[in-house]
Parts: sequence; structure tokens; C-alpha cells
Amino acid sequence: MKYVKTNNGFEIPMLGFGVFKVEDGSQCVNAVKCALEVGYRHIDTAAIYKNEDSVGDAIKESGVPRGDIFLTTKVWNEVQRTGDPLKAIDESLQKLGTDYVDLYLIHWPVVDKYVDTWLAMEKIYKSGKAKSIGVSNFHINHLEEIKKVWTVVPVINQIELHPELTQKPIVKWCNDNGIIPQSWSPLGASKNNLLQNQTIAEIGQKYSKTPAQVILRWNIDLGIVTIPKSVTPSRIKENLDIFDFELTAEEIAKIDSLNKDSRVGANPDNFNF
Repeated sequence: MKYVKTNNGFEIPMLGFGVFKVEDGSQCVNAVKCALEVGYRHIDTAAIYKNEDSVGDAIKESGVPRGDIFLTTKVWNEVQRTGDPLKAIDESLQKLGTDYVDLYLIHWPVVDKYVDTWLAMEKIYKSGKAKSIGVSNFHINHLEEIKKVWTVVPVINQIELHPELTQKPIVKWCNDNGIIPQSWSPLGASKNNLLQNQTIAEIGQKYSKTPAQVILRWNIDLGIVTIPKSVTPSRIKENLDIFDFELTAEEIAKIDSLNKDSRVGANPDNFNF
């Protein structure tokens, strides 16, 4: 495992395990327990995923000490609009069965709300209920707005990022401001079929690695924390097996050249949820 140090002194495993669209109950419990068993120590969930209870159960059943796990959850958009982030963190902690999370994120930049939400996040951070705070799906314009008011710099900006959406300007802005870029949907989706891409496959053949492993390594070599998701034990283990090779600068550039600014998810400047 490789680690990256946050701007407030913590170390984050650069490869984590995401649970977006993983069903609450046995599917989530089994997947998270499998991930912890094979060596993951970074788990990423969110209130809107509605599986925080199962993530908490899996951590408890795994036997891995809570202090060895970097745990992330997120405050949802409706809380920003009509609720209270300070209550939302308490609800998440209760479901997760812990008295703190390692990272609490604003899930999306809700128009006219996200700046106030950031100020609430700073209160949560100062309370100790979140060891670190950050944002998700923030463009540079959103980051510039919260920069005007922040007294705590976000630790992470979690964004959609994969070979067809390399997000170079946002990654640079984050790096220049001490914020770690983190990728969600690192393997893309069926519509862009990155796992069948010939360029990526050829690089994988050189190292005896799958296209998924090559893409995840590309993230790591660029200094980007990444959180692939799977419920299949063999793939959960396979995704972790990326720390015995490194890509060359030429190979990284080849993958970078696949960029099409093509999104799998919504554009943070225009979403309706």
C-alpha cells in the first residue's frame, strides 16, 4: 500500500474501497469484510448510499481495529438545503457505530448552500467528530468560493476521474492548494468501456496486469487517491494487487491521451438532485 499525507498531518491509503450502489445488508457487509480481510484499510461510504449501518457492522465483525481504518462518509444535498450538517454527522456516526470518521465530505456543491455548508463542516472538524473534512464534485469555481471563507483547508476533493475524464486543471488546482485529488468511478462505466481499451490492454500485457489494474496504477502514479468498487471477492483482491509495478512516464502519457472530457455522472455545475 502507498500512503499520502494530508494537509493536517494524517496518512491516507491511496487505494480505498467504495460502496456506492452496494446493497445494504449482507451484500455490503460481506464486501467490506472481504476488502478488510485482503488488506484494504480505507473505506468510503455516504449517507445517500444508505448502507452506513452495514459498513459499520462489517468493520465491527472484521476484527480490524477501528484506528487502523480510514473511514469516509458524506453529507447529502437535501441536508444542505433543508437540514443541519451538525445533526447529519451524528446520524452517520450512529449508523457507522463509531464516534468519529476520518473524513467527512460535502457530497455535491449545492447552489447557494455549499459555502454555508463548508462553515458547518469546519465546526464538525473542530468538534473532533471528523478528523478531516473535504469536498466532493467541486469544480475550480466552487473551490474558489469556499477559499474566500475557509479557515480549514479541505483535505480532499473527490471527483469523477478516469482515462476519458482526466480533470487536469482541477487536479493541478488541488495540488497547488494542498488538497489531495481523489477519483470516483476510476474504471469508468460500461458506456465508455475502458476495460476493453486497446492502449490500456497493451500496457497491461507488459506487466501481466488487467486493464483495471493498469488504470488504478495510473491513478496512484499521478498521486491520485482512488476508490474502486466491487462486490466480487476475486475483483476486490485483484484491485488491490497494484503495488508491485509502476508505469513509465510514456505509459502515463498514453493513458492521459485517452481523455475526451467525457462524464459518467452529472456535471457539478448542472445537477438536479
